[in-house]
Amino acid sequence: MKTIFTFLKPFKLHIIIAYTLTLVELAAELSFPLFLGLMIDQGVIPQNTNNIMMWGGIMLAVTIISFIAGIINSYYAAHVSTASAYNIRETLFNHIQQFTFEQLNKFPTSMLITRFTNDIRQIQQTLFMALRIMAKAPLMVFGSVIMALVINPRIALIFLFVVPVLIAFLYWVLVKGSAMFSNVQHRVDEVNRVIQENIAGMRVIKAFLRRNYEMERFSKTNEALQTETRFAFRFVESSMPILLFIMNMTLVFILWFGHKQSLAGTVAVGDVVAIVNYALRTVMMISMFTFIALAFSRAKASSERIEHILQEKVGDEHITNENTHQPITGSIAFHNVTFHYPNSATATLENISFSVKQQETLAIIGATGSGKTTLFQLLPRLYQPTSGEITIDNNNIQTYPIEQIRANIGYVSQTPLLFSGTIRDNITFGYEAATDDQVVQAAKDAQIHETIMDFTNKYDTVVGQKGVNLSGGQKQRISIARALIRKPSILMLDDSTSALDMTTEAQLLQAIDSYNNTMLIITQKISTAKRADRILLLDHGRVKHIGTHDELIETSDLYKKIIVSQAQKEVSNV
Repeated sequence: MKTIFTFLKPFKLHIIIAYTLTLVELAAELSFPLFLGLMIDQGVIPQNTNNIMMWGGIMLAVTIISFIAGIINSYYAAHVSTASAYNIRETLFNHIQQFTFEQLNKFPTSMLITRFTNDIRQIQQTLFMALRIMAKAPLMVFGSVIMALVINPRIALIFLFVVPVLIAFLYWVLVKGSAMFSNVQHRVDEVNRVIQENIAGMRVIKAFLRRNYEMERFSKTNEALQTETRFAFRFVESSMPILLFIMNMTLVFILWFGHKQSLAGTVAVGDVVAIVNYALRTVMMISMFTFIALAFSRAKASSERIEHILQEKVGDEHITNENTHQPITGSIAFHNVTFHYPNSATATLENISFSVKQQETLAIIGATGSGKTTLFQLLPRLYQPTSGEITIDNNNIQTYPIEQIRANIGYVSQTPLLFSGTIRDNITFGYEAATDDQVVQAAKDAQIHETIMDFTNKYDTVVGQKGVNLSGGQKQRISIARALIRKPSILMLDDSTSALDMTTEAQLLQAIDSYNNTMLIITQKISTAKRADRILLLDHGRVKHIGTHDELIETSDLYKKIIVSQAQKEVSNV
């Protein structure tokens, strides 16, 4: 939990105030039984009204002080816990933003969501408890034992035997409970993963009539969570009856022994009453230890899970030179680039070499799994090559600040992703300072302006989560507008026109020509590839051929097979 404790440093003063108030509250509560015993011995038994009023007034003042200290302590405890949780959440989010794709693959989305919700909430609640009662409870037990020994060591001696045994028992519960709640949090991750997959893939599930299968899959994970949670709670909660039984037996012994001593005249009745009050306070605080142990066990498990992410080194440490180069013009070259995905023995790309001149358009085609998208992800440094070198304007991309590279690239992924918000928000996501005229121009060039104007709220139309209320072609064109609005030196379209008809696609590519950028376009359409200056043909992660459409027809049997295959599909679809 060391990493989590660092988030408490800005609140040192607040913590000191909270614990100071805890000590004030503790002192007031510990003095109350003493004053009660004195009132009985000096006021009630001798029937001295003045002493009853005096000690009663003192007890009332002590109660008021304890109340005020408790209220203010709660205020500071709430402030520290909520502010710390806010800072943890901000730091965690910022840290994840710096992850490479390789690192993001290590942490499933459902796992990260659990960290932001359940885990941080558990830490927040435990921090509040720590400042409010976690320190007060052991001090109350310790103070009650000391005060009881001061009043009558013979009666209070039993505390010295019972309390250490109970503390040892609670420590064992804490260790075992921490391991159990780690398993519970793991089960929560699995439930979240199944829920996320189902919500994201609901259309596919319905289309394939897999509702019953998914219900069974969810039931299994949900049942596993229920079983782990029930077992953990039963174990920790079972400590409560054990604690209460031992302390109640202790209390019975104190009453029996105190009664005998009182009859013998060796102890005052007020002392017995005071010790009984201290015993009751000890019972109450030790019973709270169960809740404290439960909360601490869960918080410990949660903090370790969060620390596991925060201790992951961010993915941009490979930058070797942060000196900004001259503005990027867009020439690109791959020199014997090989790439393996983590934990994969097979190279996805192997000895890739080619170059693209400034303002040249290169179409990349190849079968599914040939490495086209992987090649795209290397250029903006979403992944790092296993070997080889990639250059932009004859400079190794490792020598560029990552912000400079990505600011000069307009990237449209294979699966267009829109964010919750308006259409305008999604387009300006590529360039926040864009004017309305720039938004409209980018939309026109992306061939989506007229469609947007048909919507009731036009550019202020709210896009559903992931663009659920838009067609595939509309999402693709809005994504392209988002890339165009930043006027990138390098434009990368990963099969981003697949949902467009030939006329719309031709108009789009013609409009893009006016941007005078270097363009890499992954496509399965020969008609699209023909418009490029050159075509790169990938096959099983290797460059099979590169050249113009006419050159490949003459030199590449694979390219001719692709043409024939597409022609046959077009005929069969007529």
